[in-house]
Amino acid sequence: QVQTEESGGASVQAGGSLRVSCAVPGRRDCMGWFRQAPGKEREGVAAIKTPSGTIYYSGSMKGRCAISLDNAKNTLYLQMSSLKPEDSAMYYCAAGCLRWPPQPDDYTYWGQGTQVTVSS
Repeated sequence: QVQTEESGGASVQAGGSLRVSCAVPGRRDCMGWFRQAPGKEREGVAAIKTPSGTIYYSGSMKGRCAISLDNAKNTLYLQMSSLKPEDSAMYYCAAGCLRWPPQPDDYTYWGQGTQVTVSS
């Protein structure tokens, strides 16, 4: 079963920045990030289509994050800034969108996630 592999999650102070990374095997025409906090529904964060490079941001992180792709390294990134305690969640990298823009349920595969914790 194909999975992505996220990394880079950490505990940071409110107002700080963090970049999480993801190795994406297989289909990479559409990839993205979504997150899920305990007791909450999954929330889309950002998505990117290739080769057009079209990007879509959604949810409460819009304006505070940037998605990018390094094709040579098959690695997807999410740069986050001005982090808030409510950004604390497991962040998942996903690929293989069933539609555009994708909702969290519209991906074909994803990984185990990487934990981001923001303290006040």
